[in-house]
Amino acid sequence: MLKGIDQLLTPELLFALASMGHGDEICLADANFPAASIAGTKALIRLPGVDGVRALKAVLSVLPLDGFVTHPAAVMAVVGDNQAVPAVVAEYRAVLGPSVGVEAVERFAFYDRARRAFAVVATGETRKYGNILLRKGVIASD
Repeated sequence: MLKGIDQLLTPELLFALASMGHGDEICLADANFPAASIAGTKALIRLPGVDGVRALKAVLSVLPLDGFVTHPAAVMAVVGDNQAVPAVVAEYRAVLGPSVGVEAVERFAFYDRARRAFAVVATGETRKYGNILLRKGVIASD
């Protein structure tokens, strides 16, 4: 146990987040996402039974988002209706706040980006399209 650290942040997840550099992405994936095959040899961290919103809040409690890009977050676009905003995505956007740019990425393009991510976190989120990529920013001393 650590003081001030969300208990949901396992040692493996904390290690991955701390090891990421500026511009690296992490994928928070829903329960239907092909997490193991997408992660391949990269870190696959499992948070079974944890919904995506809870996982996002925990990760954001320690992860700075990239302030040098327009969209430091990306979600998977709904197949056949890229303007649709699923309830889980609306909740993600609410957690991120109105100042954080979120782009919707076509399904297979999202998979490609997730393959390049530093790590994949397999959550227990059961709602479709409960996937989000987060780009790590910096913490400046000045």
